[in-house]
Amino acid sequence: MSSIELTPSQKKILRALTNLHNESESAIKGEDIAEQVDRNPGTIRNQMQSLKALQLVEGVPGPKGGYKPTATAYEALEIQQMDDPASVPIGHEGEDLDDVIVEEIDLSSVHHPELCRAEIHVQGSVTDITEGDGVVVGPTPLSKLLIEGTLDGKDDTNNILILQIDEMVAPAEEPEH
Repeated sequence: MSSIELTPSQKKILRALTNLHNESESAIKGEDIAEQVDRNPGTIRNQMQSLKALQLVEGVPGPKGGYKPTATAYEALEIQQMDDPASVPIGHEGEDLDDVIVEEIDLSSVHHPELCRAEIHVQGSVTDITEGDGVVVGPTPLSKLLIEGTLDGKDDTNNILILQIDEMVAPAEEPEH
């Protein structure tokens, strides 16, 4: 468990940095982070100073420079870094999201069918997914659980999609390719 307490703003910026870094593996420019979190690049630079002081971010100088998250950053965000994570497919409006990793699925209110929700914890950018969009998660590796739902809300700070469940199937059949 991490003992670093981050403000919601710091968390959102750090999450954007880790998402962008996972996609490109290179240093991320402050402008790209600013665009992702809808903030001013100056604000990002200021926040990066405090994140550097917490040893969550390292600065990379030079023309290809920017910021990289440290291993501590992933711990602070409680992101598990795995070399070869089991793949859980996630689709948005019929398109596969290849650069999004499903970390965890939490089911809430399962005893109340009309209010059943799934919280999908992910790594990767989910900025394009908006309320009312159709999302399909699964099948999961072990139980072959497949969840189809409608996005009911999202927590950008913690990278959580909240789905209103339309259908859950287990074990789901593997799609024919």
